[in-house]
Parts: sequence; C-alpha cells; structure tokens
Amino acid sequence: MNQTYGIVAVSAAVVMTLVIGSTGLRISRTTSDFYVASRTVPPYLNAMAVSGEYLSAASFLGIAGLVAAQGVDMLWFPAGYAAGYLVLLVFVAAPLRRSGAYTLPDFAESRLESRAARRVASVLVVGIGWLYLIPQLQGAGLTLGLVTSAPRWLGGALVAVVVTLAVAAGGMRSITFVQAFQYCLKLTALLVPAIFLAVAWHGDPRPGAALDEPPTFREHTQVTVEGTLHIRIQEPLRAVADGAVDGKDYDDGRLALDPGVHEISAGTTLRFPPKAQVPERETDGGRHAGASSWAAPLSGGRDDHPLYTTYGLICATFLGTMGLPHVLVRFYTNPDGRAARRTTVIVLAMVGGFYLLPPLYGVLGRIYAPDLLLTGNTDAAVLVLPERLVGGVGGNLLGALIAAGACAAFLSTASGLAMSVAGVLSQDVLPSLGVRHFRLATLLAIAVPAVVSVAVSGLPVANAVGLAFAVAASSFCPLLMLGIWWRGLTAPGAIAGLLTGGGSALTAVALTIAGPLRDGWAHTLLAWPAVWSVPLGFLTMILVSLATRDRIPDGTDAAMARLHLPERPAGPGAFTTR
Repeated sequence: MNQTYGIVAVSAAVVMTLVIGSTGLRISRTTSDFYVASRTVPPYLNAMAVSGEYLSAASFLGIAGLVAAQGVDMLWFPAGYAAGYLVLLVFVAAPLRRSGAYTLPDFAESRLESRAARRVASVLVVGIGWLYLIPQLQGAGLTLGLVTSAPRWLGGALVAVVVTLAVAAGGMRSITFVQAFQYCLKLTALLVPAIFLAVAWHGDPRPGAALDEPPTFREHTQVTVEGTLHIRIQEPLRAVADGAVDGKDYDDGRLALDPGVHEISAGTTLRFPPKAQVPERETDGGRHAGASSWAAPLSGGRDDHPLYTTYGLICATFLGTMGLPHVLVRFYTNPDGRAARRTTVIVLAMVGGFYLLPPLYGVLGRIYAPDLLLTGNTDAAVLVLPERLVGGVGGNLLGALIAAGACAAFLSTASGLAMSVAGVLSQDVLPSLGVRHFRLATLLAIAVPAVVSVAVSGLPVANAVGLAFAVAASSFCPLLMLGIWWRGLTAPGAIAGLLTGGGSALTAVALTIAGPLRDGWAHTLLAWPAVWSVPLGFLTMILVSLATRDRIPDGTDAAMARLHLPERPAGPGAFTTR
C-alpha cells in the first residue's frame, strides 16, 4: 500500500472522529448525558451506533484472516456474531431497557437489591472490557504498521489517545454520533473495494484456486520472516534464501528442502518460484497452523478436537453478545423498551449485511496473498488485497479506503468499550464526583489494556475477541436470563454463578493467553470454555438460589413487573419507567 495514501486516509478518519466527538463538549451537560445520552437516542441512530461499536477489528480484519488461514469452519464467527443479536432481541433487549439501569452492575443491584452483586458484576464488566480492548489495540498496531511502517505499539498508543479524548469530551451523547459515522465508513470501506476485487477475480482464469490444497504461490514471491518459525513441507521445495535455514547460512543461495519440518530463522528472506507450494506453519505444540482441508468442515488442522471447538465457538458467540457491556449500555439510551426492540431488529439487518463481506476477503486472501499464510500475518489480508488484485492508483485508493475503515473499526469499538468500562470505574471504583471522575476513569479504562496488548501481540485478533465472548457468555448471560425471566434468583445465587461461570472462563482465558498448555484436551477445553462454563454458571445460580429461597428480594414482584409490563405513552396517570 502506498504510504502517502494510507496516512492521509487514516488521518482523515482520526480527525473526523475527534471533530464529531468534540460536539459533545457543547451538548453534553448532565451526568445522564454522559452515561446514557439522557435516554433520547432514536432507534435508527442507536442501531447505527450499536453496529459501529460492535463491528470491531475482529470483524473487519480478523474474520477474513481466519477464513484465509483455516477455512470454512471459521464462517461460524460471522454467523455467531450476527445471531447473537437474535437471542438478545428475543430475551433481553426490551426488559433490560425497562429496568432503568445505567450499567450491568446497576441492573444487578436493582434486581437483586445487593451491593455485593453489584461489586462482582463491576469486576467482570471491567475484565471483559479490558479483554476486548486488547485485540482492538492490536488491530490498530497492525493497520498503522502496514500504512506507515511504524512500530506496532505506536498504533495502539495513538488509538488509546484518540479514544480517551473522544470519550472524555462528551461521553455517550457524542460517542453515539461518532459510532454512527464510523459504521457508515466501515461498510463503505469493505463494500466498495469488494466490488472491484470481485470483478478482478471474475477475470482470473483460475478463480477456484482457493480450494487448492496445499495453496501455491501464483507468481514469484518474496517473504521475510520476522520471527523464527518451523515449517512443514509435503514435497521437495526449491527457493532462494538470504539468512539461516536449519542452522545453515545462505547469502542469496539456492535452497533445496526435503519433505519434513524445517526451521527458518528470524530475519531470513525467502524467494519462491511460481506454483511452489506454500509451506505450512507449525505452532509451538507441533500442530499445523492451517487447516488440513480448507474447504471441508471439521477436517482438523490446528485444533485437535474440531467438533468441540465448533460448539465452543457457537456457544460463545450466540450467548456472549448479551453479556458484552459496551453493547448492552447502548440499549439504556433508548427512550423505552419498544424502541430497544426496534433498535435490535435494525442492528440485526445491519450487522448481518456487513458480515457477508469479510469471508469474501478471506477467500481472495488465500488465493492472492498466500505469503501471509507462511508469515502468520493473515489479519492483514483485507489491507493488502487491493494492491495485489487492482494495483496502480486505483489499488492505492481502494487500499487507503480500507485503511480508513480499519481505523474506524478499532476506534469505534474501543470507544464503546472505554465508555462502558469508564462508567463502571467512575461509579464503583473512584469516588463519585460526576463527570470529572468519569474523565479520569476513561484514562484508566484505556491505559491498562494498552500496556497489556504489547505483551500478548501474538494472539490472532478474532480469537482474542472470541475469548472475551466466552467470558461474557459464562457470566452475564446467566445473570440476565435468570434475572429477567425467573423470580427465584437470589443475590447469593447470582454472585456464586458470576464467580463460578465467569471466573472459570476468565481463568481459562488467562491460561490460554499465557500458553502453558499447547495441545490435547486440556488445551482445547481452556481455549473454548463456553461449552462447559456457560452451563456451570446457569447451574450454580439455580442451585444456590434454590438453597437460599429465603433471600429472594422483597421487591422482586415490583422489579419483575417493571421488566415485563409494556410502557404506555406518557400522559396523565400513565405508567412510565425511568
């Protein structure tokens, strides 16, 4: 990608974010403005804002990268991300808005009349928010690194600064307009280049090359290895090497490798001839990084237990959406429960339409950017395709548009996450001094994940987001489902379920990121915990609540009525919720 075009596009996206966000300084005047935009956001605007913050770097970059590397099994990611809103629509959206809460901890306290439940919910909101913020900052580093050749940490730091300024300026009211704008930019940034890429693909004499197994280089290709890696080849490979391979130094020398596993040292440059097979990366546990059959579902490859992995992904994405604090906080901005339902229906259409595009980029990335499979940098497939297929000025312009969309992706999601985490920190951690400490909380909300993202830079963006979904599904899904639909839920039951379900999932995520286990059932259970941690959270809440029936809050009947009775238009004697 031409750096000048890319820098201009990214700079424009950042400037527009700051300009729109700065309007909050003029229109955000009360605490309610900062937290929930005074509950006056109409459904269409709110739906655009929800879609804007939900379509993160994992959606914009990560899905295409996973599809390119691992095949059709990864289509469960976009399916699950979209279907989560159907579950949210049916079970949660309207009752949650009627609860009158500002945040998930507010809901826990008002429904269960328990400060302890609020504190536990607060810790989990902050943990999920930080876990979700890490891949957004990684995506920022990847995008800005490709555009400007700057170090990856610098991209994450820049986004952290921009998000802090935008959120602190006007809170929820200004972020609503920012995220609505960013949704339009992201959709345009994927849709317009996709049209040109599809036309170029149609003119290719071998349009089905993505199904080749293993994939091959279509032309002379040079690949520079950033870190030492091990590759597996299926047949003799000829290349030109400049660096160290299997401990032997080469200076633009001819390289002949026999089938088997070989070590490529960091900094080595390899030049492959056309039609040469792309070597398969191997992880630390000795498993292949790519799928054994890209187009065949459940064919194995990187995961030892692909069927379990699929169910883990489905459980996390289908049930995790209702537990994402930055998504739920937007429903508190609707005027009433009916508007919340309408918002969710519109979001379902917007998100579903968007998710038709990343898989296309994944297929094209496998055909025209197979070198990314070798380097493991498949998250960059969306960014490099315009240059590979279109080229020239047109390719540079399309690439710049995609770079601007990617910038909007991590800015919008990071803004929503910072908003939700800052809201909890300012209410439950810092002394309550209104807007002043909300702004201080915003700085804390973004600083911690910015530091952590530098230390865990090797985790694929979409996989990292999947882990956050697993924790959300294991903690807040049981709390919301039982809290809204079962009057027998007690504070001890909710606390026990949050700690057991959410805590076990969070522990599994931490162990997965730390990486003490690389293969076998132990690794699979930890990497995809939702299959067992979600039922564990539900079961714990139910059993402990049944054992503590005497602790059912006195105001349960009134709370359930507020959650489920529809609002009537405001007027003399009309019943309204907060």
